[in-house]
Amino acid sequence: MTNRRFEMYEFRQILSHMRLGASDRQIAKAGLIGRVKAGEVRTVAQSHGWLNPLIPLPDDSALAVAFQRQSSLPQQDSLAKPYEDQLRAWQAEGIQATTIHQALVRSYQFQGSYSSVRRLLQKIASNAPQATVMLDFDPGETAQVDFGSGPKIIDTTTGEQYSTWFFVMTLAFSRHQYAEVVKDQKIATWLGCHRRAFEFFAGVPAKVMIDNLKAAITKACWHDPEVQRSYAECAEGYGFLISPCPPRDPKKKGRVESGVKYIKRNFMPLREFRNLTDANRQLKEWILETAGTRVHGTTKQQPTTLFADIEKKLLKTLPDVPPELTIWAKHKLHGNCHLQFEKAFYSAPFRLVHYELWVRASETTVKIFKNHELQAIHPRLYKPGAKSTIQDHLPPEAVAYLMHDPQWCLQQAETIGACCHSLIKQLFAHRVLDNLRAAQGIVGFVKSFGAKRLEAACERALFYDNPRYQTVKTILAKGLDQLQSDPAIAILPAAYTGSSRFCRPRKQNTIQ
Repeated sequence: MTNRRFEMYEFRQILSHMRLGASDRQIAKAGLIGRVKAGEVRTVAQSHGWLNPLIPLPDDSALAVAFQRQSSLPQQDSLAKPYEDQLRAWQAEGIQATTIHQALVRSYQFQGSYSSVRRLLQKIASNAPQATVMLDFDPGETAQVDFGSGPKIIDTTTGEQYSTWFFVMTLAFSRHQYAEVVKDQKIATWLGCHRRAFEFFAGVPAKVMIDNLKAAITKACWHDPEVQRSYAECAEGYGFLISPCPPRDPKKKGRVESGVKYIKRNFMPLREFRNLTDANRQLKEWILETAGTRVHGTTKQQPTTLFADIEKKLLKTLPDVPPELTIWAKHKLHGNCHLQFEKAFYSAPFRLVHYELWVRASETTVKIFKNHELQAIHPRLYKPGAKSTIQDHLPPEAVAYLMHDPQWCLQQAETIGACCHSLIKQLFAHRVLDNLRAAQGIVGFVKSFGAKRLEAACERALFYDNPRYQTVKTILAKGLDQLQSDPAIAILPAAYTGSSRFCRPRKQNTIQ
């Protein structure tokens, strides 16, 4: 009826003044309604007989029907109305309005504007408001954990600039929290932050409610989520249950979500950090002096006080020996008998090449498993490109090549004989060619032909100035080393002293 929206109690006040005999001018001067609008209200009231003081006023529902504003023009349906069911489904999946408009244009040749789609989506959302339930937690029952984006820090010593994250663990009952600034969200960081948080609280909650980040959940699922093996081992060691939120439903851990926002809005602004250590020092002071001592908006108590008085004593005690925090990961063993973990290389038995193996890495060791069977143990390497190799993991031929180095070949040749030793030395003295395999092959003939024959073959090869692997092999294969004549004292044919058609005659030296 009017441009301004009036509540039913306001219409009741206007009608009460009219029933007492007040004119429209007097009602307007009282500030209840304008004079023209008061006349419209009087007309409607007279048609229903509501100005008679002897007749009681109707209830609010009847007043609402009578004074409802009727539009002179019928409202035009939205151009997106035929696709309303599809829009409801897409909106329920969390798809943005711009993406929905593009899909309608692409798939249905939609001619309407983006605004028409946005208005219909807003109308759908307003007709189906989402109601939530406030969750209650007992003291020591639950801690909620989350990451939030942190400040960019420039190290004043090194000049290095890096992005950071906030790790936040909030106790659901007292709202007391632990926070830490970290450089990444890797598994090792995730596990280490849990350990430091439990030590900060001096206890362990019965359950930890988390999001579905990869460091904790390998497969997010409503009913059967798969927990990362490293995190499962950590939970078993400390004795808490892992409670992942359903996919795309972070409201289940709204208390830590609020804690992350509180840190971003209250701690981060107008602060400077010299490095990561300085940032964590300031953050810890802020938690104990500001965040922990404020009166919480929901509990109406200070988080540190509520924690100390009630919740702390109900947390599980820390284990006497902290569980070893290890990283489990699957990696394929490459053809070089090594797998790569954290930019370092570790060997495993060659028979497992191309198999998927489990790697269990602690701060000091790396263990490699095939299913549940231990295959190798290495010291943990942190330098990128570093390699830890166990010789027994390599194939025999590769081990032989690596173990039988030039010094080994010379030692073996010396035991065989002087000629063999001299021939091997000449092989290694070559200026261009690496003759390690040739030397290994010659020394290896002792297994088939014996030291005596090999020494004789080397003597013959040296006499003819041909110290090569193929020469020694041919001599042994044809048995030339067993000839009766000794090649060392063999007499070559006498020099030719005759004449030749194309040679100058030999001059005879005479002594005067």
